Amino acid sequence: MSVWLPGAPCTPSGCVVPTRTTRALPEAVLRLTAVAVLVLAGVLLLPVGRRLPAGLVGRWCRWIVRAAGVRIRTTGAAAPTGGLLLVANHISWLDVPLLGAVRPARMLAKTEIRRWPLAGPLVARSGVLFIDRDRLRALPDTVARIAAALGEGSAVAVFPEGSTWCGRGQGSFRRAVFQAAIDAGVPVQPVRIHYRDASGTTATAPAFVGDDTLVASLWRVVSARGLVAEVGVRAALPPGRHPDRRALAAAAQPRGGGRERERRAGQGPVLGRAGRRAGGPDGGPDTGLVVRPRTSPCGHQK
Repeated sequence: MSVWLPGAPCTPSGCVVPTRTTRALPEAVLRLTAVAVLVLAGVLLLPVGRRLPAGLVGRWCRWIVRAAGVRIRTTGAAAPTGGLLLVANHISWLDVPLLGAVRPARMLAKTEIRRWPLAGPLVARSGVLFIDRDRLRALPDTVARIAAALGEGSAVAVFPEGSTWCGRGQGSFRRAVFQAAIDAGVPVQPVRIHYRDASGTTATAPAFVGDDTLVASLWRVVSARGLVAEVGVRAALPPGRHPDRRALAAAAQPRGGGRERERRAGQGPVLGRAGRRAGGPDGGPDTGLVVRPRTSPCGHQK
């Protein structure tokens, strides 16, 4: 298993539940076209992307999310300037522009992208940091390059889980990338990303997991109504406060999944793997039968 790409148990068939409210076909196609045009414009501007004003880049990132029909709800303070390691949980392709809206940053990308026709050379010129995720020996060099970029005053965005999750489950932050922040002496900016549907419950439609295709994920998003991306910008973790990368990764790790937030919001009890006792068919007393809800690979109720 790759160090940079650990597996998540989430799969499209096991975890992703389409939203109940969908858009008409012409409107969904129009949104898909708008997203494609904005992304293409960004690709064409990649060679000069690092010279564009941060405010313009941030607005472009927000436009992509809004063009897909997703509203953005941001909480917390603005990210600090200067060298900054921006870390977030990973659910969807939407996470990338959402992080860019918090603060434009150099992204980490797999080395295979460098070999893509047309897009590869453009991405390479934009300042993206490439990672060979299949070679453990390349890890120290990757950490050193991230630390160098941070030391130069750049923001670097990374998803330390190393894989996408459906949003109802989450992975643990891998520690290696946090060593770069320690070596460069820069703060770490934790960001929590969560998606909700029109009813206010956790939405899995934006998830890009398992063997899902980008086209399928895009279509689920643009055809859904009422999706909201919640972006929680936590207080930055200043350099020197945590003794090592293990402690720093633990401090940056998001706490509480979507199910816990729904319980706190008063939307009823959450059913676990053990099941629950059901009341009678007429809403009367407990019959003693145990109803075991079907669960997804990552453990949440379907």
